[in-house]
Amino acid sequence: MSNPAWSTDPRTRRSWWACWMVPHSVVMGGNSGQTGIHTYKSLTEECLSDSVDPPKRPTGRLVMHSMAMFGREFCYAVEAAYVTPVLLSVGLPKSLYSVVWLLSPILGFLLQPVVGLVSDHCQSRWGRRRPYILTLAVMMLFGMALYLNGDTVIAALTADPRKKLIWAISITMMGVVLFDFAADFIDGPIKAYLFDVCSHQDKERGLHYHALFTGFGGALGYLLGAIDWAHLELGRVLGTEFQVMFFFSALVLTLCIIIHLCSIPEAPIRDIAKDIPPQKAPQNPLLSSDKIFEYGSIEKVKNGYVNPELAMLGGKNKNLAEKAQRAMTMKSLLKALVSMPSHYRCLCISHLIGWTAFLSNMLFFTDFMGQIVYGGDPYSAHNSTEFLIYQRGVEVGCWSLCINSVFSSLYSYVQKTLVSYVGLKGLYFIGYLLFGLGTGFIGLFPNVYSTMVLCSLFGVMSSTLYTVPFNLIAEYHREEEEERRQALSGGPDSCGRGKGVDCAALTSMVQLAQILVGGGLGLLVNTAGSVIVVVITASAVALIGCCFVALFVRYVD
Repeated sequence: MSNPAWSTDPRTRRSWWACWMVPHSVVMGGNSGQTGIHTYKSLTEECLSDSVDPPKRPTGRLVMHSMAMFGREFCYAVEAAYVTPVLLSVGLPKSLYSVVWLLSPILGFLLQPVVGLVSDHCQSRWGRRRPYILTLAVMMLFGMALYLNGDTVIAALTADPRKKLIWAISITMMGVVLFDFAADFIDGPIKAYLFDVCSHQDKERGLHYHALFTGFGGALGYLLGAIDWAHLELGRVLGTEFQVMFFFSALVLTLCIIIHLCSIPEAPIRDIAKDIPPQKAPQNPLLSSDKIFEYGSIEKVKNGYVNPELAMLGGKNKNLAEKAQRAMTMKSLLKALVSMPSHYRCLCISHLIGWTAFLSNMLFFTDFMGQIVYGGDPYSAHNSTEFLIYQRGVEVGCWSLCINSVFSSLYSYVQKTLVSYVGLKGLYFIGYLLFGLGTGFIGLFPNVYSTMVLCSLFGVMSSTLYTVPFNLIAEYHREEEEERRQALSGGPDSCGRGKGVDCAALTSMVQLAQILVGGGLGLLVNTAGSVIVVVITASAVALIGCCFVALFVRYVD
């Protein structure tokens, strides 16, 4: 299931300083045990002395990095505006709707951590994250091409009505699932990429820019989707409004992804001996400099800066590293997730609660506007007054979601000022509280103008979900890095978890929320007989989330 506000959204545990690991057999393999231990200590001390934070990134580079979120959210908004009309136009049976909406989040929830783990060990020359971002962006483009153009292509290829129906439904379903799958997945690598190449202060700035451009992208997508392209020249040239929106979506996403990939350099896993001055190389013959390998993602800048995360030393170490990468299986992934510290687990639960509340409201909001606020009837004849009133309510609901996107951008900018007064705990609590109260008032007192005004509170919640949880993860990692520095520890276990795994674990809560909402709310609406129960449920879940973020989520002073 997808919605432009679901930008998952969507992250790290490896130290910025190099963890130079030497196995016991190598450390003790010198002329004496004391020599081996001394070698290990000296390597650790040298590593600490050479470790520096990534350089400060210019604002322009962080804005370029945020363009991926702009492009993704623009495409999400287009999907939200057109996917239902497309599915209806190809004749999709109602029995298959649940398959379309649930298949993508189920796949995402199961595979998102796997992709995060694999990206932690990617050896591409492009770096660890960018190959996955590019691949997922191409999948998004292909998915949009299928669901926006599939019916037209099939109609041109076959005249048999039965074959046309079957192929059109199959292609459209495949396109929707593929697009949702890729769009949900891409958020994790984008966040991990930001965390890899930025200092702590730049991570915070980057997350705010991500939320800012997420709102702008959604608002622009809604605005273009609200235009009646069929009666304009561009619509007549390209064929239908579906082709017009594919043209804009493909253009915006392509440009945004290119800008994003060129924003901040990312280095591959490579021979670190080229980046370390000769006098820094270890002198022990068992640890010769020509056998040193880097595991990192920060590019060496022009002044000679290099920031490796992990170096496997010596011939034996190289073999061990290769075996370790081959052993990255589902078992190792589950072990990493199960061993997640309790404060990470609580943060994931709070993220799940927040997204469940948010998606519960967003899924049925336009239907709520058409049926409850405007009093229309979606099941009456299409030429009836009741149905036209319902359509008018849906249109106003789309404009309300545009208000949500714009206010999300504005609030993400205000957050930078508010955080110095109320802290991350205050921001987290306020976001859940305002959303819970706002949806509660909308459900209890449905009115056109008050509902549109209170939609601005949806923007507060979406901006909160895009920034605060990932700021907290960055705080957790910084605290752990400081502890490792003070303890002078850098053993294998301390580098066992990667940024990709943690980002993916948090982002996968969005998919789990989609599964819960898609599987449960339909039954809830059928039981209650009205979509107003959805808004009340969203309010109740958000207020429960207020208590959870205040009592159970850990905040770093």
